[in-house]
Amino acid sequence: MKKIFAFALCGALIFSGCSSLKKSQSGALIGGGSGALVGAALGYLITGDAKGAAIGATAGTAVGATSGALIGNKMDKKAAELAKLNEGKVETVDINGVKAIRVTFGEDAMQFATNSTALSDQAKTYLEHFAAALKDMEDTDITVWGHTDNVGTEAVNKRVSQNRANSVDKYLQSCGIAKNRITAEGKSFDLPIASNDTEAGRKQNRRVEVFVTANEAMIKAAEEGTLK
Repeated sequence: MKKIFAFALCGALIFSGCSSLKKSQSGALIGGGSGALVGAALGYLITGDAKGAAIGATAGTAVGATSGALIGNKMDKKAAELAKLNEGKVETVDINGVKAIRVTFGEDAMQFATNSTALSDQAKTYLEHFAAALKDMEDTDITVWGHTDNVGTEAVNKRVSQNRANSVDKYLQSCGIAKNRITAEGKSFDLPIASNDTEAGRKQNRRVEVFVTANEAMIKAAEEGTLK
């Protein structure tokens, strides 16, 4: 299934005629068009990297090198703080030249039973800690990606993955994260991190990822040199 999907994406990249992500002297663009999204999906299958994906409300915003460095420093510090919670896999990722944080909730609490969207008590605790750690970073957006294994139809998995993302979205709101900061997306079984040929692999793929990206306020502060 993974090989078939990757082949289809390659075809889409060849025949879509979509332009590649653009670079300018002022910096790198966050996000891109549909061609960038297809390329990002293929890259994710191969490397697990979010580079090239249009993530966050500021997707498409140009960020200069100096501003990008200031944002990266702040993201590094927050990622280190989140990592100390020992809840989920925390890493910084490059999204078209701008550093962001990705937290993968999966190994224990955030994994779902087949077709389930319910959050466990442990998952809720993890999200409460995550929300508390972000209270001093209101200048960020949060993107939630829900994922499934490949059992069942694409339509069913799309709905289930969206509902998983929605479950996290709603719980983060209940923890004090403003609704307008959060985007929830269902990715179905398109971005596996393990083989769907085994139950162990399918369990890993039933997961949620949360991205923390700079919003307009952070970008503006970085450009003005006032970002702390």
